[in-house]
Amino acid sequence: MKKENISQIVIAFVLGTMLLSGCGKVESKSTIAETTNTTVEETTEENSYASSTEEVKEATKSDSDKVASSDEMVTPDEVVSKDMIPVYGNQVKDGEYDIKVDSSSSMFNITECKLTVSDGNMTAVLTMSGKGYKYLFMGKGEEAVKADESDYINYEENDKGEYTFTVPVEALDKGIDCTAFSKKKEKWYDRVIVFRVDSLDTNALKEDSIVKPSDLALEDGEYTVEVLLAGGSGKTSLETPAKLIVQGDMVNAVIVFTSKNYDYVIFDDVKYMNENEGGNSTFTIPVTAFNVKLPLIGDTTAMSQPHEIEYTVYFDKDTIK
Repeated sequence: MKKENISQIVIAFVLGTMLLSGCGKVESKSTIAETTNTTVEETTEENSYASSTEEVKEATKSDSDKVASSDEMVTPDEVVSKDMIPVYGNQVKDGEYDIKVDSSSSMFNITECKLTVSDGNMTAVLTMSGKGYKYLFMGKGEEAVKADESDYINYEENDKGEYTFTVPVEALDKGIDCTAFSKKKEKWYDRVIVFRVDSLDTNALKEDSIVKPSDLALEDGEYTVEVLLAGGSGKTSLETPAKLIVQGDMVNAVIVFTSKNYDYVIFDDVKYMNENEGGNSTFTIPVTAFNVKLPLIGDTTAMSQPHEIEYTVYFDKDTIK
């Protein structure tokens, strides 16, 4: 074989080897790129899954986390007493009335309330002292978080810019669960409210809901009747039974406090002075109705300064002897 032919064969072999080597490198780069793309896609899927998992965790977050715990609330006041006798809408005359509302929390302060009664149904417009609540729900917080938002009671602003809520009223003189949603905390805060029947004029109650002295047709003379005092700190009571004095259409009761520290009471807008100096405070007041709580103010001198305390007094007609 000629020398030049051998050289050509060598050159061709070298070039072929180089081409084959180059092609191999291209395939290797392509494989790396595909592997890299696959890794990126897998990572993206993993991140998407993680994000989805977090959303599920948030969506399934415990309802209790959306309701304020007792540690997050001020100590509640006791606004319900065992002697309360509920008064329902069918016992109240149709109309609009100003009524006092007790709240178990100082952070849920109701400054005014207008009660509306129609065909036995009662609603009330609560005027709040502040603007911290977005919704109310008649029930407990744990019920509110499971309820539809359409069941929430939204606030409205009155002409003074105050927040008001219009709520249904199941009964007066009954503890009603009411939870409020805080704008700032984004949690429900449980409260108990009581619409006080003693803050209504007795004329607001239907005739068959109360018993007037004339309904009893008592003969003149002295009787006894069980009497119950409610309100204040609960430490003071009345001696029971009380003396009942009947003279014609006039029925008076002699009420005796278990304390010497009351110098006068106000009943039906009339002031009555203590009749027993040195002994337990004693007052003779008219009985305007039986079987209904009647508002009574007692002025105590037990404090550093005289202080008027709001009570109610209840005369039970079924105990008259």
